[in-house]
Amino acid sequence: MSHRDATAATQVDDEGARLSVQLTLLAADTVEIRYRLHNDGAVPLLVFDRGDRRAVLTGRQAAGAIGTPTFEHAGDGDVTLRHAARSLPDSPTGPTLPATPLARRLDAGDALEGTFRFQIPGASPRRLRWCLGVAPLADEDGLLPDGESAGLWRAGAAAVARQRLLCTPWFEVSTARFEDR
Repeated sequence: MSHRDATAATQVDDEGARLSVQLTLLAADTVEIRYRLHNDGAVPLLVFDRGDRRAVLTGRQAAGAIGTPTFEHAGDGDVTLRHAARSLPDSPTGPTLPATPLARRLDAGDALEGTFRFQIPGASPRRLRWCLGVAPLADEDGLLPDGESAGLWRAGAAAVARQRLLCTPWFEVSTARFEDR
């Protein structure tokens, strides 16, 4: 099978969020993911696919762009990619700017789309999956608009604590298919 043939699609439904994903293996270690997240719920969602404020301010990421996913080699060739907010420190970090998560607000009934490519460091995966962090918006979040990234919000600890991950099933590289759940 050529890598051009290594494309599969799946859908994840969870508590009012519907995530449609198309994964293409471009090379043995490079993946392209196209996704569409639809908010079928009654409250707005915060979507954590836009990285963090420190990456934007230091020039490692363009303002408003999809962030670089984190990755985890879980052993036996399993790799998980994640676009998710990381926990914020409980106390000030001194002169270093904390990696405050940036979130896109997705109102009830709306959808957002994105595409990213990622070259997986280390050995080529046997299986891989992608997870996207989302959280219902609540009054206590006290979101601040991010002046560096139009349309994005700086997410606080309360929103990060409510985050849940929408994860695809495992994508089997050898068959170019998602596993059945």
